[in-house]
Amino acid sequence: MTDPKTPTPTPADVLGGLLEDLRAESAVLDGLVTGLPAEGWSRSTPAEGWTVAHQIAHLAWTDDWTALAARDAEGFGAALRDRVGALLEAGADPVEEGAREGAAAEPAALLSRWRAGREDVLAALAAAPSDVRLPWFGPPMKPASMATARLMETWAHGQDVADSLGVTREPTARLRHIAHLGLRTLGFAFGAHGLPAPEHPVRLELTAPDGGTWVFGPAGAQDVVTGPALDFCLLVTQRRHRDDLDLTATGPVATAWLPIAQAFAGAPGKGRQPGA
Repeated sequence: MTDPKTPTPTPADVLGGLLEDLRAESAVLDGLVTGLPAEGWSRSTPAEGWTVAHQIAHLAWTDDWTALAARDAEGFGAALRDRVGALLEAGADPVEEGAREGAAAEPAALLSRWRAGREDVLAALAAAPSDVRLPWFGPPMKPASMATARLMETWAHGQDVADSLGVTREPTARLRHIAHLGLRTLGFAFGAHGLPAPEHPVRLELTAPDGGTWVFGPAGAQDVVTGPALDFCLLVTQRRHRDDLDLTATGPVATAWLPIAQAFAGAPGKGRQPGA
């Protein structure tokens, strides 16, 4: 029951909090690459064929598209048809091409581009009407969902960079957004694998970084996933293999979901090999 003395957050409040969390998550990754020597930018990451530079270039590329979607839906659609369509017709992968082109820049220039682009995203999403769905490569999203997706990607690609550099990041309360997104994309994950959306809901009962419990999904659901929130976020971003995570699935839907879970748009990813 909601405390009558506690005001209900407005959509603007929710979006503002998400944007601050996105800013904070970006700053963590920025701290990993600031001052990195040129050879550090060329280090391989767990993503096949991608260096640290590719990871940052991908975020910068996606930020460009996000700002365009937030400010000019028609322009986004035209660019999608023209630029992405041309690459697809040529048999190229637009995501790979965007990362490759960006990674070819000097590290200082790439870092400046990413910093400017992410600030542009924060401004564009803050100014976008909260109830309007913005176009995207996958289903259209409202600004709050778009901010959540950007936070998820920043954290996930930041994990790749951290793994490449041998750095262990402290999990934060910002993982709550990623966990929530992971559950919301359950039906999408099944569809991406050519499977019908489950008829029964799944409930998450996750241990938060501070030792508390995060619960998502309806009470009484027969399908339940339990375990550390960090492990669940690593799973739905496909940064660790299912076998390497301390997650328990109860029920047929939860059991079938965990091996194919993905919180990102697009085709099913390759994920990670056990022990990687």
